[in-house]
Amino acid sequence: MTRLPDFRLETYFSRWEFTARHHLTASDAQSMSLGDLLALADDDDRAAFENLSLGYTTTYGDPALREAVAQTYDKVDAADVLCFAGAEEALYLAMNVLLDAGDHAVVVTPNYQAAETVPLALCEVTGVALDPGDDWALDLDQIRAAIRPNTRVVSVNFPNNPTGKVVDAADFAELARICDEHGVHLFSDEVYRGLERDPARTLPQAADLSERALSLNVTSKALGLPGLRIGWLACRDRALLARLERAKHYTTICNSAPSEVLARIALKARTPILARNRALIARNVPVFDAFFAEFPDLFEWRAPDGGCVAYPRYLGPDGVEEFCTRLVDEAGVLLLPASIYRSELTPTPADRFRIGVGRAAPEEGLAAFRTWLRRER
Repeated sequence: MTRLPDFRLETYFSRWEFTARHHLTASDAQSMSLGDLLALADDDDRAAFENLSLGYTTTYGDPALREAVAQTYDKVDAADVLCFAGAEEALYLAMNVLLDAGDHAVVVTPNYQAAETVPLALCEVTGVALDPGDDWALDLDQIRAAIRPNTRVVSVNFPNNPTGKVVDAADFAELARICDEHGVHLFSDEVYRGLERDPARTLPQAADLSERALSLNVTSKALGLPGLRIGWLACRDRALLARLERAKHYTTICNSAPSEVLARIALKARTPILARNRALIARNVPVFDAFFAEFPDLFEWRAPDGGCVAYPRYLGPDGVEEFCTRLVDEAGVLLLPASIYRSELTPTPADRFRIGVGRAAPEEGLAAFRTWLRRER
């Protein structure tokens, strides 16, 4: 196994995620019960779940699930889909298949830590930072300048975790074109796709834009079903997909059979599920707007373009690390401080924290947050 650093986010969550009274930094949309999901199934899928044989499944993934995944793309067939145990396995194996010691990768920051640390464990990596002073803009000229003759991968994530940024569709298409021009694989983390506050800003999927590109997605985030642990990569380069399938033989081998059936039910019902989750975020954002408006001297707040996390700025003199530590210790309100998202590749803001806007009824947590802030004053 590649030697990797401590996974800061998961280590922090292992301490606080299930012990803090108010989880205000959740990165997934509100989940549903097994019964509620099964109620969305057609008769065939419900029967398939109830009569399921609990044996091994195929490494590529249940054929019906792969077909359901392919239906979410414009140019992807079921044969262009490989399923994994969540998005992290897919990311880890993709980087290990695409990158060797003499290679180079470009990674956009800030990001989910593994998007940076896994490539860094394999080869030289150049970071390109979203600009916090310009609405987290992506500078395509910086991407062009970072690409070298030995660059194999450009890794991006939109809607972005933790900022909620969605770039313009024209810029995303140009990014895919730049990668193709240089013979580079665009690795696109699209796990929040479908939760854009303005649906007109939904980006095309990388695997539809380029035969070389890889689109990463999962049931965990936009669909709000992390307990299923089902993710996938879509890529029209089937030789590359075959290499990824062989790499999976060394990790999970195959996915959970019940989870695959439940995932295909969710994907077939994605339209009402995503509509429910977008409506929940649309309801919550004004609640967060009003909360942060009460404390303009302490916070600089901007709602996300897409996804269900935002990355506000903390203006207090004590600094965001002490602020987040005291908040969870004294009020039981969990946020993620900027240190979780620090990068080895680029300067990253040290005064931010991640907050989630996709869970039901955030008012109780915000009330505890508000009470603590007022007491501190």
